[in-house]
Amino acid sequence: MSNKKKKVRVSFRKNRQARTRESGLTRQFEQHGFEDDETTRREQLTGKGELAKKRTVVGEEVSDGESGFAVLPEVDLENCLAGRVLEVRGLISIVQTADGKHYQCALRRLLKTLATDQRHVVAVGDRVQFRPDRDEGLIERIEPRKGVLSRTSRDRQHVLVANVEQMLIVSSAAEPDLKPHLIDRFLVAAEQAKIKPVICINKIDLIDPGPLQATIGVYAQMGYPVLQVSATTGLNLSRLRDMLDHCQSVVVGQSGVGKSSLLNAIEPGLGLRVGSVSRETQKGKHTTTTARLISLASGGFIVDTPGIRQFALWDVTSEEVAGLFRDIRPLVALCRFPDCTHTHEADCAVKSSVADGRLDARRYESYCHMREDGKD
Repeated sequence: MSNKKKKVRVSFRKNRQARTRESGLTRQFEQHGFEDDETTRREQLTGKGELAKKRTVVGEEVSDGESGFAVLPEVDLENCLAGRVLEVRGLISIVQTADGKHYQCALRRLLKTLATDQRHVVAVGDRVQFRPDRDEGLIERIEPRKGVLSRTSRDRQHVLVANVEQMLIVSSAAEPDLKPHLIDRFLVAAEQAKIKPVICINKIDLIDPGPLQATIGVYAQMGYPVLQVSATTGLNLSRLRDMLDHCQSVVVGQSGVGKSSLLNAIEPGLGLRVGSVSRETQKGKHTTTTARLISLASGGFIVDTPGIRQFALWDVTSEEVAGLFRDIRPLVALCRFPDCTHTHEADCAVKSSVADGRLDARRYESYCHMREDGKD
């Protein structure tokens, strides 16, 4: 006996609905007038048909956090193939199946019309079910996600990558200079998404590494792996390669820190484009323009992402920020007030720890900035 398909009422995007009433009535009256028997004296708007805010979809109801939608649409699995999204090029997604074949896939209209906070419906790393047609296909369903790295873009969720288990946070010791506050934001995003972070400081050959040891020590004391590497000299590349072996990873960081150079050094023959850093602004140029999933010869894959100069956290309230800082989280319960913001209250364990040097002052500054960003 087959299971009965469930019907779920879901919201659709408002801009996909038909116009609610006829327009231009005033202009028509001025030009032609209205006959009494043709005049629409009253319009009744109901919640049915094309005017409905919600419609019925056959599928499985899921939480929004798993796939970005309230429903997992029912599909005919016998006529579909399973695949993973390697790259998104406008309206076309490059999907790879288990046998390594690539398909250029469009997106089913239902998925484009369902209401969602996402800026783009499909993301690199998504596991999908699609209906193939030669070298093309139609994505019928996006499977529930885990390990999702997102940021806020124009008040919407911009999913950078889905279904990863490790985040390689690349910064540079020089050209451009190290940006600890940006590293802190990536660490908070990794804590929220339950993705293992690895801090990778590239171009270590350009400076005397001594002055950086204090900053590195702050992260190491919290249990974050920190690698000092050089794509030019090959320093610690073998350790980095071992950490990526048989792992599903994403590499993030600002432009110019050498993300593509590191990947070229780790995976010979990859041939990713690399760029230089402006001498005037000390900022890198965007040589990687879209996220791309790369299979590694040693097993697993890594997603190369475009350079990010600013990273606005997605779906993190000001009250949640302290719990996402490894060094602040143990101190929260020691504050006098249970709703302490750790900014101005008396008898605050966090501020006391900063004052006596047990909590790094720069990390506390990062906390204050992110808490301010999380306010409504």
